Amino acid sequence: MNLTKLEWPARILFAIALLFTLFMALSPTPPATPLDHYGDKTQHMLAFATLTGLARFAFPQMPRWRVVERLSFLGALIEVFQAMPQVHRDCDWHDWVADTIAAVAAMLIADWLARRLRAKG
Repeated sequence: MNLTKLEWPARILFAIALLFTLFMALSPTPPATPLDHYGDKTQHMLAFATLTGLARFAFPQMPRWRVVERLSFLGALIEVFQAMPQVHRDCDWHDWVADTIAAVAAMLIADWLARRLRAKG
């Protein structure tokens, strides 16, 4: 497998972002962040937009709809885990919708950016 110069850093950053997202989503009491006063949906959308953008460049050979599908599934799975009493979090299907909308929007932007990068060189 021959990875481009952009794929390695994107894969490392994707793994870090994924672990951070899972930690924040599944911790009973996640640490406070500067985004807390913007609301839960903003945090979800930022996390999934970041994951999608990184996945787009980390796995360029993967079909775009599959990246969005898998990240949407991840968002749904997080909500299922948050419904477990042991996690001490609230499950909200609106969070999954926010995750999915962010993934779609981020993929559109990442595709546009990838086309611009290819056109330049």
